[in-house]
Amino acid sequence: MCTALSFLQKDFYFGRTLDYEYSYHETVTVTPRNFPLPFRKLPTRKSHFALIGMAFVQENYPLYYEAVNEKGLGMAGLNFAVSAKYFPPVEGKENVSPFEFIPYILSACTTVAEAIEKIRGMHLAAIPFSEKLPLSPLHWMIADRREAIVVEPTAEGLKVYDDPAGVMTNEPPFDNMMTHLGSFAALSSEPPVNRFSFPVPVVSRGMGAMGLPGDLSSPSRFVKIAFTRDHARREEEESAAVGQFFHVLGSVEQQRGCVRLEKGDEITIYTSCCNADKGIYYYTTYTNRRINKIDMHKTDLDGSALVSYPLRAEEDIFEQN
Repeated sequence: MCTALSFLQKDFYFGRTLDYEYSYHETVTVTPRNFPLPFRKLPTRKSHFALIGMAFVQENYPLYYEAVNEKGLGMAGLNFAVSAKYFPPVEGKENVSPFEFIPYILSACTTVAEAIEKIRGMHLAAIPFSEKLPLSPLHWMIADRREAIVVEPTAEGLKVYDDPAGVMTNEPPFDNMMTHLGSFAALSSEPPVNRFSFPVPVVSRGMGAMGLPGDLSSPSRFVKIAFTRDHARREEEESAAVGQFFHVLGSVEQQRGCVRLEKGDEITIYTSCCNADKGIYYYTTYTNRRINKIDMHKTDLDGSALVSYPLRAEEDIFEQN
């Protein structure tokens, strides 16, 4: 499935992996400030904050997988196939479809705190984009440089959790993930402490993290990315910080052939890293390991048309000799 990551270094970085068995031909898409954002049950927003992120553009509408806005707020939607539950529109609430949720929040909010206030008056309504694109079962991570939350639509209603780990994967629900994480609280990046009353040999480096999961299930990826994020060095220089972000997410990437499904192998189709402070979107793909960079400020942010950049899929190998 997928993994989302918020990571404060000198700047604030936000991104995710998209793990799936096929692509929808998504593109890095900039929604400028004056692109009319229509909503099914709300008035069109004709002027708003600019966004950059990965989107499947349909009928001139950006169906964002994840994005950051020009104010430094990031949001990602990940598969929540078992627990997600949507209900019909509710009178007296701002009814928002799941496919509208990312632009609804990022076009209007500058912080997680503002997003929480928006969510209090909102209802996630069971309104599909079209007959060909039915509702996707999702939950969302919203983060800024100070905090992160997880938003989950369940049979009991819409739940909002503080996310001190700064990560999110898929099932089970987030509170169960955090309980599961507690089973690994003794893991360390330091050498193990000998609790025996007699000396025992330490035969390898890294044994402080013995028991850290390495499989590709959602709970295991949650533990692995939480541990890696928590212990990874923070960098100041941009290229080092971006590289470190990709290394952290690389700890949970999926290789072709390791998760086999009826329609093909699930792989990490792309990995993204957004410098949310600067509005710069970096990405790699499964078949192109070179880091690609798109700066939203090099587009016309006062424009009224979407700007999309196809993903570079061909492997880019530097011939050194």
